[in-house]
Amino acid sequence: MPGSIGETSTLMCLIGGLILIMTGVGSWKIIFSVFLGTYVMGFVFNMIPGGNAFMMMPAHYHLVIGGLAFGAVFMATDPVTATQTETGKWIYGFLIGALSVLIRVFNPAYPEGVMLAILLMNVFAPLIDYYVVNANKKRRLKRATV
Repeated sequence: MPGSIGETSTLMCLIGGLILIMTGVGSWKIIFSVFLGTYVMGFVFNMIPGGNAFMMMPAHYHLVIGGLAFGAVFMATDPVTATQTETGKWIYGFLIGALSVLIRVFNPAYPEGVMLAILLMNVFAPLIDYYVVNANKKRRLKRATV
């Protein structure tokens, strides 16, 4: 099977993900939200008529092609570069999945957009955390000043 070593078996990546979740190293929220973002964005592109082959591909195909599982399990859950807040983990993972499909669809010459999506979201992870914490502060202050 073509592909980088470690990315050709989605099942083995998910087994590795279970080990990371059970040991507390990986966040299940990030892993699940990456797959959710990928599926949602793939479904959105399926509703648009015309386009290239990646647009017409069924949404669930995006979940198993390329290094998505490897990236979602082993690279996106890196505790140093990922978001630290619980809400931020959902946003971070969802945007990684959505960006992966966007990169696949709009640049067919680069069908593996997972690594680029993870790198882009690693840059924005502190910003996501900042806004999540800021929103929590505003909500608590609003509740405290009754």
